[in-house]
Amino acid sequence: VQLQACGGGLVQAGGSLRLSCAASGRAFGTYLMAWFRQAPGKDREFVAAIPWSGGSTSYAGSVNGRFTMSRDNADNTVYLQMNSLRPEDTAVYFCAAKLTAARMLGSASNLKYDYWGQGTMVTVSS
Repeated sequence: VQLQACGGGLVQAGGSLRLSCAASGRAFGTYLMAWFRQAPGKDREFVAAIPWSGGSTSYAGSVNGRFTMSRDNADNTVYLQMNSLRPEDTAVYFCAAKLTAARMLGSASNLKYDYWGQGTMVTVSS
């Protein structure tokens, strides 16, 4: 399984970016997909998650209402649309996948993920 994240860059506060994570290597129907981020000098933190089978999404409180996670089954890609970006959103963003049931979405922030992408840097200037 390979996860390839891209879409990061430099944006001014209040701007938007869309991250993509292309998944390959197997069928992802029973996977939970997630985004995490790690700011310089800080621990990695959960951002959002969605079951590959669709349905609800889960967001960290700090991004709820500003970020939207979605998936495209035809392209085997998950997305993170980030709006109203703030300097504190500056971090390396990672996509991750875990073989688990969709009902585990509520625990997405605490699960141990099976696969990780390489990360893409997002820098928000003030």
